[in-house]
Amino acid sequence: MSILEIALASQIWARRREKHQLVLDDADALKVLLRIAFVVVAFTLLISGLNLAAARPQMLAEGSAPVVTGR
Repeated sequence: MSILEIALASQIWARRREKHQLVLDDADALKVLLRIAFVVVAFTLLISGLNLAAARPQMLAEGSAPVVTGR
């Protein structure tokens, strides 16, 4: 092994052994919240678009559910 290979291997080994501290600051929390909001809005728009394409907008309460009779 050359000196360069030994130095590179020791750097890789040292980085594997480091303990990474998980520190969240305000900027990271804001990024996470913005990504979650974006995903929710995108999913809502996708579902709305699919419902409009199927020409049947979905209502929360279209009517009462049919009752099963004759059991």
